Amino acid sequence: MQDPLSIANISTDFRDKVTTQEYGKRQYIDGVKIIDLKLMTDDGGSFSELARIDETGHLDAYPEFRVRQVSYSLVLPGAIKAFHLHFRQEDVWFVPPTDRLLVGMIDVRADSETKGISMRVPLGGGKAQLLVIPRGVGHGVANLGTVPASIFYFVSQQFDINDPDERRLPYDCLGKDFWTIQPG
Repeated sequence: MQDPLSIANISTDFRDKVTTQEYGKRQYIDGVKIIDLKLMTDDGGSFSELARIDETGHLDAYPEFRVRQVSYSLVLPGAIKAFHLHFRQEDVWFVPPTDRLLVGMIDVRADSETKGISMRVPLGGGKAQLLVIPRGVGHGVANLGTVPASIFYFVSQQFDINDPDERRLPYDCLGKDFWTIQPG
């Protein structure tokens, strides 16, 4: 039987370049939540409940959140819509399982324990999930694919064109590579 391969068996030209892929490790921004939804499939397709809303407008899956508006956006291939943040509004985002988008977030809240932490979260891609984005967390989305992708989002306040709660950060405030597929 052959001895198992170890770092000692790797050429010294490459030893310092060998790393271990990390799976499932992600730093979370305080208040960001990923809520898994049930995706039921059958011979004819699939079905998922996006939200159950009680009589007062609160989401069953996230009772602290009261729905005030539901919106839809189409993101074209190569588009980056980032970064923006809200002072008064929270968002709950959904990307259909048939689509795939990369969501980026950065905690810019001065009093947050996770100030400065950033996250990259792929949404869609065969999964049915809701993503809760708290107010004060810069967020955006990129379509790294070759076909348009949809996003549906619930917000905790109605949009007011005369007083928009829509602040901006540069799309590349975390570096231009933040919005690219990471090789490896």
